[in-house]
Amino acid sequence: MAKRKTTRYTNPVLIIGGGSSGGSDTDTTANTIGNRIASHLATLGIPAVTASPSGVGPNGVRFDWHDASTWPGVFEGAGAVPHNRGENDDPDDNEGIRAVYLVGPPSGFGDGDGNGGGGGGEDVAGVVMDFVDFAREKLGGKNGSGMRFVLQSESGVESGVEAGGPALGKVHAYLRELGTRGEVEWAVLRPTWFQQTLAERQNYVRSIRDESRLYSATGGGKIPWVSVEDLAAVAVQMLTRPDAPNTEFVVLGPELLSYDHVARMLSDLLGRKIVHIDLSTTELVDHYLAAGIPSSYAKMLSSLDTSVKFGSENRTNDVVLSVTGVAPRPFRQFLEEAKAVWAPVSSEA
Repeated sequence: MAKRKTTRYTNPVLIIGGGSSGGSDTDTTANTIGNRIASHLATLGIPAVTASPSGVGPNGVRFDWHDASTWPGVFEGAGAVPHNRGENDDPDDNEGIRAVYLVGPPSGFGDGDGNGGGGGGEDVAGVVMDFVDFAREKLGGKNGSGMRFVLQSESGVESGVEAGGPALGKVHAYLRELGTRGEVEWAVLRPTWFQQTLAERQNYVRSIRDESRLYSATGGGKIPWVSVEDLAAVAVQMLTRPDAPNTEFVVLGPELLSYDHVARMLSDLLGRKIVHIDLSTTELVDHYLAAGIPSSYAKMLSSLDTSVKFGSENRTNDVVLSVTGVAPRPFRQFLEEAKAVWAPVSSEA
């Protein structure tokens, strides 16, 4: 009988980032998450390779979901060694990558016809599942490879949705199916809205900094904003824990805050009045288009705001604390750490 491993795995981790080669704001948070996960892993002495459209990051290599010619390079860049774990293998054998973190292409990003950045839901699901199969073959064969995949999805995406629903739900179901057959270990992380979005997406930064305004179509709906740092900490546990997670985790922050609440907190912190401008869904789409966000992605983002308005994110849980042993970061801590981003730009030369 194989010995049960009781300490964390220290195999190299492959982190696959989101977005496409366009390099727009939509890539920012995905790359930020990958870099933070790599940083957390480094403190544990675990090497990581970050793959993204830019190729920038810790041990960075270029990767584009919609350009399969870039896929082999992430394994070559990782110096990956096939890592088959049979029943009689030493569970402390640490050769080769055995865990992959997946941030899929943004749902709705592209031209709206399933081209470019994954505008079609079926394309998003299909390309991620194709990569999962590619990685399994590359890193040890399709059956019994012992590979672990951790998928970053979204809080509102349920597993196994019907055609026309959020694409990553199909990927949830696929990983679950592979896990049931004993072919992979898996976890799906479903984070709510990120605190860092307000400091890393330029349309938010500019509106707060230059207009003292915060635009949304959320009405009075509340969100349990979560820190990217907390998601990264949960991800590291899922990638390295000895027991296979084989389930989904909805990753939420510690407090429910509406955009009105956020505007008041920003006002207190910055010493000037920040106003929440509550738009209709159509008005918000126009606002995003004016900020240079592609049409299909603007529509998807606006629809998420509408769902918040009707209570889709009105919940909290203890996942961050139970998984990491540390309470999730409060929203005010993020605001204080990021406040320089929203300081008015000096007009002096």
